[in-house]
Amino acid sequence: MTAVTIPPAIADRLAALPWAQLHEALDAHGFAETPAVLSAAECEQLVGLYEAGRFRSTITMARHRFGQGEYKYFDHPLPGPVADLRTGFYPPLAEAANRWADRLGEDIRYPVDHAAFLQRCHAAGQSRPTPLILRYGPGDWNALHQDLYGDLAFPFQVVTVLERPGADFRGGEFVLLEQRPRAQSRAHVVNLRQGAFLIFATRQRPARGSRGFYRAAIRHGVSTVTAGRRTTLGIVFHDAR
Repeated sequence: MTAVTIPPAIADRLAALPWAQLHEALDAHGFAETPAVLSAAECEQLVGLYEAGRFRSTITMARHRFGQGEYKYFDHPLPGPVADLRTGFYPPLAEAANRWADRLGEDIRYPVDHAAFLQRCHAAGQSRPTPLILRYGPGDWNALHQDLYGDLAFPFQVVTVLERPGADFRGGEFVLLEQRPRAQSRAHVVNLRQGAFLIFATRQRPARGSRGFYRAAIRHGVSTVTAGRRTTLGIVFHDAR
């Protein structure tokens, strides 16, 4: 009789990530890469949501001069895996967010529970869900930007690619641009891995200087896809106006 293997719940997978190393990378660079969280089969199921999911808005990037390609914001209720990822990633990232707030001298403190943070968003008039799925084809790209949807923004967001780099598509590298005060900007280029997540700063990070920490602004985008189809899942933790 063949044993049936049931994969661990997403919450358990996220709790088991090497958070000490991830926190260290976030503090050093403003971004960190996780091991694989989603299986190839789970990624394929999420790709299917692009046509079959429930969405509140579809954005054609060229129309708004955001780049070229398309993305869709999920509507309530969020698909189960998307909701689980949003809820599960939040607590350890809230710890990092509070540490960063201390270093930047900010008086904001983020609650441990994501539902409590969303209550703050809703009280500020931000109640529209922000997790999104993005689709790129040959020649598509995403301009450098920040995902800010109101006065309240969580310092981190996460993204994964749902198809296989080098097999299902080529190009389409993830780009982070760090703008340092009185210095030239620094670019980081990340080749996302299917089912693994990149955690990165939404707006800025505390960078250590000779007089303590300063604010380094960060924007992100996607380089031109040269072949194939690239579908990604983005998890933003604050809701939108």
